[in-house]
Amino acid sequence: MNSDIMNQDLVDELEYMEELLTKSGFFDSEEILEILEDQFIDEDIDISQYSVSSNDFSNENFSKLENAFTNLASEKIVAIHNCGYDISEGVNDAFELYVHLHNNKFSVEGFSFYTFEDIEESICECKLKITFGDFENNEEMALKIGKIVFKYLKEENFNIAWDGTINNQIEIYPFKWDKSYDSEKEYEIEGAYEVFIKNQVLK
Repeated sequence: MNSDIMNQDLVDELEYMEELLTKSGFFDSEEILEILEDQFIDEDIDISQYSVSSNDFSNENFSKLENAFTNLASEKIVAIHNCGYDISEGVNDAFELYVHLHNNKFSVEGFSFYTFEDIEESICECKLKITFGDFENNEEMALKIGKIVFKYLKEENFNIAWDGTINNQIEIYPFKWDKSYDSEKEYEIEGAYEVFIKNQVLK
């Protein structure tokens, strides 16, 4: 393969990642450039030459998702937006948050999250998968968590596919990803922590 084709592949990959990070709505332009620089650190690319702007999405679907996730906190379920890159990282992050909350004397029964991979699938294929579970490896409790997550998503009038078992994720389909960037809000672990505590204090 000649170097021109390789370089074009690299450019295409970088542009795809830049577009994906922008469309996700979780990062400002500076953060996007830092992520790209880190990811392509071994390549001879001047990331600073790239211009990144915010998306202009409506936030309509995301607002409903955010509302469902906020309501889950009242059920002692930590619900985390953009939780890790994949499920393995997501579970690790959820347990990290659980330990932090537990150490601060908060009672937590389960978790719910979607990953960056899930966001990518939502952007490309208009469906969003939600992972759920408990912290004690208790199948009965995990199923209970799944049913509660399902309930709150249904209350937002999402169309949901789930087989009612702990073996499969809950899938919102269709789900058009439309989160706009908001510099005033925290998401991921920090945001989930804030939302959880606020909901416990208000109860």
